Amino acid sequence: MARVKGAMMTRKRRKKILKAAKGYWGAKSKHFKMAKQAVMKSGNYAYIGRKLRKRDFRRLWITRISAQVKACNVVANGRPMNYSVFMHGLKLAGITLNRKMLADIAVRDKAAFQVLAENAKAALEA
Repeated sequence: MARVKGAMMTRKRRKKILKAAKGYWGAKSKHFKMAKQAVMKSGNYAYIGRKLRKRDFRRLWITRISAQVKACNVVANGRPMNYSVFMHGLKLAGITLNRKMLADIAVRDKAAFQVLAENAKAALEA
């Protein structure tokens, strides 16, 4: 039986790496060894980035909610309401909206957000 060499699979593997490295600067898109390192590194950055994106969006939502709470000028227990007091008030009021939806309401429908803030205030004072 004839011996099978690995030329075809080796070429296929190298082409896959070089295709992934297309557009990289200099030798990183041409030389297999450098392209392999660059593709592995970019894969690590992509993996980390997928985790960081979740944190970044949560931080953005919290910032938007906080800004709108301050803009509502609702006073609870003699002090202007801030983000943490607002969230606590919503929890006491039994309103279970996640931060993404709250941020969306804060940006698109300020009147509805004002109602939420008043409900949170009422729950805090009850």
